Amino acid sequence: MDREKAEKILQILRENFTLPKWVSENHNPFETLIITIISQNTSDRNTEKAFAKLSMTLPITPKALAGAETSKIEECLKVAGLYRNKARIIKQVSKIILEEFGGKLETILALPFEKARERLMLLPGVGPKTADVLLLFSANKPTIPVDTHVKRVSKRLGLAPANGSYDSVRESLQRLYKPEDYFEVHILLILLGRKYCKARKPLCKPCPVKMLCPSRAE
Repeated sequence: MDREKAEKILQILRENFTLPKWVSENHNPFETLIITIISQNTSDRNTEKAFAKLSMTLPITPKALAGAETSKIEECLKVAGLYRNKARIIKQVSKIILEEFGGKLETILALPFEKARERLMLLPGVGPKTADVLLLFSANKPTIPVDTHVKRVSKRLGLAPANGSYDSVRESLQRLYKPEDYFEVHILLILLGRKYCKARKPLCKPCPVKMLCPSRAE
C-alpha cells in the first residue's frame, strides 16, 4: 500500500474515534509493565479490575511485589485469567528489576532503541508486544506494538502482508506512517478492530474505512 492511502485511513480513523481516557493516564514504566503482563489474553475490563485490586492490596513497586506472597498476588489477579502464571511472572520480573536495575526500568528504557528492546525481551513475561508497549508508552520510542487487533486489521486493510509475522507487520506500519503518528496508529487500529473489524464477523457495512479496504465484504 502507498503512504497516501495509509494516511487517508489514519485521517478517517481520527475523525471517527476518540482516544480512550486510559491513554492519558499517567502510569510509570513499572506500572505499565505490570498492567501489560496482566492484560495478556485478557479483556481490558478484567485487566483494569485486576490491576485496581492489586493496587489496593500492595504498592506497585518492584520491592513490594518481589517480596509479596505469591498467593496474595494470585488472589488479586483471579479475574484476569491465567492468574497463577501471571503472579509467578510478576514476582520474578519484580525481583530482577529490583536486584539488577536498582528497581528502575528507566535504566533499560534509556538505552538506544534496539538495545533497550533486546534487554526488555530477556525479562520474564516480556515478548515483542510488551517490550514495544513499554518503549512507546513509557519512553516515546519509535515503535508500533502489534496486538491481535492491530495484526488482523493491518492485514485486512492491506497495510501489512497477509502472512506477515509480528515484526513484518510492525515494520510495514512503521514504513507507512511517521514516527510522531505511531501512538495514534496503534490505538486507532485497536479501536477499529474492536468496534467494526472483528475477528469472526467483521461489520463491513458501517465500517468508516470500508471504501479503502481490499478485504471488505460486499
